[in-house]
Amino acid sequence: MISINNISKKYGQNTVLQIDKLDIPKGQSFGLVGNNGAGKTTLFSLLLDLIQPTTGYIKSKSIKVHESEAWKPFTSSFIDESFLIGYLTPEEYFYFIGDLRGQNKSDVDALLAQFEDFFHGEILNQKKYLRDLSKGNQKKAGIVASFIGNPEIIILDEPFANLDPTTQIRLKGIIKKLSEDKKVTVLVSSHDLMHVTEVSDRIVVLNKGLVVKDIVKSEATLKELEAFFAGSAVEAALEEE
Repeated sequence: MISINNISKKYGQNTVLQIDKLDIPKGQSFGLVGNNGAGKTTLFSLLLDLIQPTTGYIKSKSIKVHESEAWKPFTSSFIDESFLIGYLTPEEYFYFIGDLRGQNKSDVDALLAQFEDFFHGEILNQKKYLRDLSKGNQKKAGIVASFIGNPEIIILDEPFANLDPTTQIRLKGIIKKLSEDKKVTVLVSSHDLMHVTEVSDRIVVLNKGLVVKDIVKSEATLKELEAFFAGSAVEAALEEE
């Protein structure tokens, strides 16, 4: 589904990402973890053609994303609040995204009805602009908007941040259902090792722009990740001494 080939991104002399080969098959729930500056957002930005690679390329369903826009109709994402249009109400924003993705109002309304519990009565019919919602509610709106139009690939960067515990639990259920029932390829990055382990079939660890672990989830995965990052913390502390 997604094939990453000799991809790198440099800013001046600083290489922030270098991945020789990484393939993500259709229907996989893919987790991406790493400390700040590891290259997670850089990788997602390359996947979405928001930045250009220094070397290499990414193929999505055999389409090179930096050479063609043919991947866009089957790909959706929510990276951060800058993806929203602040002067629209949530309803206006959802219908706008629906129109871009060939969905009429009734299609969008039918989708939104599936997320009443996730919205928790705080998004729709509030007579508020998106810019006036809390960070958590802005995130809820952006995440659900990424589901409009039956995308085959959904990319979510730090989707659990700023969400209350109840909403985090509901979101984990939504992500699991997407990958299990619809064979949607879901890519999630998170600083929360427990959350990403719960929703992912496979987890890749980035460190200083490099893939240092590629794990098929098992009962031991969370402990393996915790041990890795605990070791990284010790190494960082020793380097500072």
